[in-house]
Amino acid sequence: MLSFILKRLVQSVVVMLVVALIAFMLFRYVGDPVASMLGQESRIQDHDALRERLGLNDPFYVQFANFISNAVRGEFGISYRLQQPVSELIASRLPATIELAFASALMALVIGVTLGVMSALKPRSIATALVMTLSLVGVSLPTFLIGIGLIYVFAVELQWLPSFGRGAVVDLGWWKTGLLTESGLRSLILPAITLSLFQLTLIMRLVRAEMLEVLRQDYIKFARARGLSARTINFGHALKNTLVPVITITGLQLGSVIAFAIVTETVFQWPGVGSLFVNSVQVVDVPVMAAYLMFIAFVFVVINLIVDILYYVVDPRLRIGRAAQ
Repeated sequence: MLSFILKRLVQSVVVMLVVALIAFMLFRYVGDPVASMLGQESRIQDHDALRERLGLNDPFYVQFANFISNAVRGEFGISYRLQQPVSELIASRLPATIELAFASALMALVIGVTLGVMSALKPRSIATALVMTLSLVGVSLPTFLIGIGLIYVFAVELQWLPSFGRGAVVDLGWWKTGLLTESGLRSLILPAITLSLFQLTLIMRLVRAEMLEVLRQDYIKFARARGLSARTINFGHALKNTLVPVITITGLQLGSVIAFAIVTETVFQWPGVGSLFVNSVQVVDVPVMAAYLMFIAFVFVVINLIVDILYYVVDPRLRIGRAAQ
């Protein structure tokens, strides 16, 4: 177990170094930070002094080493557009993105697994046919169109829910949350549904397909022959083995939700990291873009590491295979 974790940690460090190199290339070769910070009417002497102070005259390897050192401490320079430390900007937007991502992931996991099990246990029922038909909507329609449709129905026509913003938040000092206010919870509903719909349908179809396959296995037939109850067979044996691939997909989708919440945050004007990145791309705010790239890579690396460990714990075949080597 320990060697397995150490191996994954080494792989994670290599991935982060590659991503750091790409992010550094953004810093180094996309735009001119000195011109962005001083403006076009500044003097040449001011440019030279700032380049020296920022270390832009140092050799490539020195600049890259300094970039890695600063990134480990969470420092990515100053935003060209807002003239604020990038780490502070991301920290101020991060709670909104994390709350939206985890709310949508929890919704997708709970509803997706429930509907997947139901449709597998009753594959020829009318409810299953309806669920499978509706699931095509989540797979086929683009996220922004789903969000616009939900806004039109629930915010414009019915006026039940707000169409933009995060609502009132509570400042806990280290975290600003909207989960403790009514307007914050109401503002979270539509974006969470929009972001979760694709993941929900994916998990539901995966659970259904895997469970149908597991229910055809010989050990399930033997369990029925032994007289075990349907509940024990379906949930104690079949569902447990079905969840092995679901763990992998769910973990990867959680990373995707955090990384690609950009569209949802833009549609609902959600003040998260994704909307900050979109605004930064429009004005080529390279420090924010590079920091966002590093942040997303770190999220995927951590989630993949957790998924690998859970996969190793849940699936005994991996442990047996490594023990036999």
